[in-house]
Amino acid sequence: MKFYPERYPRTRLDKKYPAHAFLYHIGGITAKKSYPGVEYYLRTNPSAGALYPNELYFQARGVVGFDDGIYHFEVGSSSAVLLHPLQKGEGLEPFLNIRHPMRGLLFFISSPYYRSAWKYRTRSYRYCLLDAGHLLGAIETGSYLYDHAYRVAYDLDLEKLNHFFGFGREEFFLSAAIVAVPERSSEVTVPNIRLTQADPTGIFEPDPAIERAYLETMPLHRCRKEPRFPMFSFQKEAWEETILKRRSMREFSSRPITKGQFEAIMESIGRPVPSDCDEPLKIYAVLNRVEGMPVGICENGQMVRFGDFSEKAGYLCLEQRLGSESAVTFFFLSDGCNYRALYQKAGIIGHRIYLVSGYLGLGCSGIGAYYDDEVAEFLQETRMVLYAMAVGV
Repeated sequence: MKFYPERYPRTRLDKKYPAHAFLYHIGGITAKKSYPGVEYYLRTNPSAGALYPNELYFQARGVVGFDDGIYHFEVGSSSAVLLHPLQKGEGLEPFLNIRHPMRGLLFFISSPYYRSAWKYRTRSYRYCLLDAGHLLGAIETGSYLYDHAYRVAYDLDLEKLNHFFGFGREEFFLSAAIVAVPERSSEVTVPNIRLTQADPTGIFEPDPAIERAYLETMPLHRCRKEPRFPMFSFQKEAWEETILKRRSMREFSSRPITKGQFEAIMESIGRPVPSDCDEPLKIYAVLNRVEGMPVGICENGQMVRFGDFSEKAGYLCLEQRLGSESAVTFFFLSDGCNYRALYQKAGIIGHRIYLVSGYLGLGCSGIGAYYDDEVAEFLQETRMVLYAMAVGV
């Protein structure tokens, strides 16, 4: 967790303010697990290895419960840390290629990548992106809970944004989410300051391969905008309970789920993700145990191969029983050209699967490690494999 010095003003989250509750639902601590010599704090958003290699910053303008300003969400104290109060005509909108002030919340997701890289090495860049996608997914689910419109932004001036926040090699921005509406009365400019960085990791060892990958994935190419907004119809109280109780399953019972449950999950997957760079995802579902459906493989909801592939699915997920004992094991693939955007979209869709599964009384686990080449060969694909997920009872 990242902590700015005590001299920075803090606003303790108070759930009587909808904006405070919204922020808590995006990434607040929901439980603590203790083991000999170590404690884990679980949050509303999942993370590979519970390492949480992402930070959330936001700008509030005209939001009840926050003074207009630029904030860091300090998860450890459940507070918003004021990094800079906004003066008239100031804002972060230009980093998003927006000229006018936006009334509402602008979220910015960064990655202190060493939190993951110490364990997963160079492969951790994909986990930083997937986890950032889950944070964007948490913003989406919170937006539904509080009746907000939102859209995801990947087209940022990342270099200038990193510089403005005082970041060095140890942290960099990945994406943003806009939960705000424009005010056309005036134009806005970036504050003429540079914020002071706070150490996000304690210990840091640079990984040149990750830093090179970040620089290479900064530019976007041939982006297609997705203007459509997803429509859901979940009961709000049950949806909030699902957000707060979300956990990653560690084992399944090998019992089946219903066809209706599977179809509800697939319906949520097919809803659009509003963004300025929408990348294509192809999702394969290995049906191991779904009542009323044959065992086999679905491609974007259509059966393409019949047979019991449960053991193969478990093997492909680095020989984890999660993949074989689940009711359904999903594999996400893409031939998109914008690596940073497509991996985060995979995280957003993965977050939907987590939440919809929980809402339906099912368990879910994200699986970021698998035999990449063998998954592609098994699925007779040339696309890049992005993510695997297991759902079951």
